[in-house]
Amino acid sequence: MNKANRRYFIKAGLISVLLVPIAFITNAIGARRASTPSESAGPFYPISAQQDKDFDLTHVAGSSELARGQVIIVEGRVVDTKGKAIADVAVEIWQANDAGRYAHPRDTNPAALDPNFQGWATARSGNQGDFRFKTIMPGAYSVSANWQRPPHIHYKIFKRGYVELTTQMYFLNHPLNKTDALIARKSSAAQRLMMASKSTPKNNINVYQYQIVLAKA
Repeated sequence: MNKANRRYFIKAGLISVLLVPIAFITNAIGARRASTPSESAGPFYPISAQQDKDFDLTHVAGSSELARGQVIIVEGRVVDTKGKAIADVAVEIWQANDAGRYAHPRDTNPAALDPNFQGWATARSGNQGDFRFKTIMPGAYSVSANWQRPPHIHYKIFKRGYVELTTQMYFLNHPLNKTDALIARKSSAAQRLMMASKSTPKNNINVYQYQIVLAKA
């Protein structure tokens, strides 16, 4: 990715509210809604400094190579329980690479690391609560002989005056969702709140939309 395209993507992340469908932005504003369910951060929360601080996890500064795997875009919005957008929220994500491996010393997965995959990133929501990441579809991985985790992205969301949230975002209708032990612990309603839905592709890249609901502290 050249510097011009890179600057364009970062700028697009800051104004991505213009790219999110109106129906997604205005969905039931004013109606009270449940907070996004919390979930464990898991054992692979990042402990090393970011090599590249931007919204694009598919490219690491100083490298001309791109991360392996299917490139996707996640467009999201943070609102309160009344549907009002929350600006300037810190939205942190981390995830496994295309092979299901985390860049973390505690991950014993024998799959190869990807030096061109950033692995985690932090953004701040815009004036309309919007945020945007360009990343890779996470790979599934085995926890045990009878349990394979579906693709998912970890989130930590925080802003003063609101309850800090750690959660996991899943991909709607992925077949491994049906057999995942963590998803199974949630009610059907809670499960729906943790699913990202597929939207219209942009420039041949699949786009997923995800809304986060924060409760006031």
